[in-house]
Amino acid sequence: MEERLQKVLARSGVASRRAVEQLIVEGRVTINGKVVRELGTRADLEQDTVTVDGAWIRRTAQPRYLLLHKPPGYVTTRSDPEGRPTVYDLLPDIPGLFSVGRLDKETEGLLILTTDGDWAEQIAHPRHAVEREYEVRVAGPVPPGGMERLREGILLDGRLARPVAAREMRPEGNSAVLSVVMVEGRRREVRLLCAGAGIPVKRLIRRRFGNLLLGWLRQGHWRNLTQQEVVSLLARRAHPEETRTAPRSKYRPRSAPPDEGALDR
Repeated sequence: MEERLQKVLARSGVASRRAVEQLIVEGRVTINGKVVRELGTRADLEQDTVTVDGAWIRRTAQPRYLLLHKPPGYVTTRSDPEGRPTVYDLLPDIPGLFSVGRLDKETEGLLILTTDGDWAEQIAHPRHAVEREYEVRVAGPVPPGGMERLREGILLDGRLARPVAAREMRPEGNSAVLSVVMVEGRRREVRLLCAGAGIPVKRLIRRRFGNLLLGWLRQGHWRNLTQQEVVSLLARRAHPEETRTAPRSKYRPRSAPPDEGALDR
């Protein structure tokens, strides 16, 4: 049955739907030997020969959904020109597997990977406001006014970035541990928010994505998501107006501090 090309390719594990749309616009996709640039084009993998960058796309078997406990020191890319270890070194060789968003090299914790681009698009897009919860271990106590500045947010690429919730969970000796909840996965967002609030981050761990918890899984280990977990992540999507909002404070949002150039959170 014919369907929109970007949906067909996303479900086949080529990439997320947004990334697939970019591939189409760039002229990297063909149907029956002809380059296609129109996003509304329809195709059927049972009847048509579809290629991306010259590689033949076939209808995939059952999609895969994995949860990885990413250790620090690993980058979230398929290959790295600098030769650094990647998260795919920790995983089985599954064709079409890609991550739902990224974590920067030193950030740890819950990373979802899948071959189902359509599903990934639905849970990752900011309009669905799926919460990501991070544990922030602070190098020292939180400075006075730091939590208020954190909740107020910063201007990041001309747009306000702020948590939907942020609280201090417990002290650890002379240090603090925070919980920060976001609904977007913008580049280095949590680290930049903390830097803007004067909060030095010692360690950053993603503990939750929607209602999916990192739980008992050890660093460097992975597991398959259950069908119930796959479905429940879609069910837990919310409209932005339904999400919690951070309390207002006397501080005005400041521009983000200089970025170090690493990808993601």
